Amino acid sequence: MIPATLCYVRDRGRTLMLHRIKKLQDIHEGKWNGLGGKFEPGESPEECVIREVCEESGLFITQPRLKGYIVFPRFDGANDWHVFIFTAEHFTGELLDSPEGRLEWIDDERLFDLNLWEGDRIFLPWVLGQAPFFTAKFLYDRGSLQSHSVIFYSP
Repeated sequence: MIPATLCYVRDRGRTLMLHRIKKLQDIHEGKWNGLGGKFEPGESPEECVIREVCEESGLFITQPRLKGYIVFPRFDGANDWHVFIFTAEHFTGELLDSPEGRLEWIDDERLFDLNLWEGDRIFLPWVLGQAPFFTAKFLYDRGSLQSHSVIFYSP
């Protein structure tokens, strides 16, 4: 099991997205993603997401908001990824040249024009909209979405 975070940094109708085009043998190669990554030992989800967003973008987020939790069984062909999904609207700093790919502020109405994972097209409206907290499972096989399930929790 690999615990990880994923964050969608938002600002005035735009979302910061990362075009994954720099790392060799990247399972996300060519896709657009939010920011995040694996936990380091002893980190809380909030500590992980703050560190990962800073490392990948140069932005220091405050008050990240936990929106959901997604399990991706054997996403990389071997490991189950357990991902805490956040949004962040409060940040300081300047964008850097990310080692992961190209960062770009995308107008929210253009997000679904990007090369996204199939599952992202399903859960992004929950994350970016007013949906209650959710837990979900997205099952992929060799990069293709096979099924998904979700439970929404009332506030």
